[in-house]
Amino acid sequence: MERTARWKLEGYDTFEGEYYPLPGTFRTESAAQDAARKRLAELEKTQPSASSGGACGIQDRVFIIRPDRSHYRFVG
Repeated sequence: MERTARWKLEGYDTFEGEYYPLPGTFRTESAAQDAARKRLAELEKTQPSASSGGACGIQDRVFIIRPDRSHYRFVG
């Protein structure tokens, strides 16, 4: 049986300095980006960038994990 490559998400707690898994696996990068965009929207409600120091502040970050396990920060 052939394995299908999966994309995943992970969060980064800037206050604690730790990565944490986010739910879901995705068949395409585009689907992972859509989910990451939704996660960033949720973070903006609970940790508004205006009061969390903006992009370099304490707001959690979202990363997309490629099927080869490398990852990159998704900023929208």
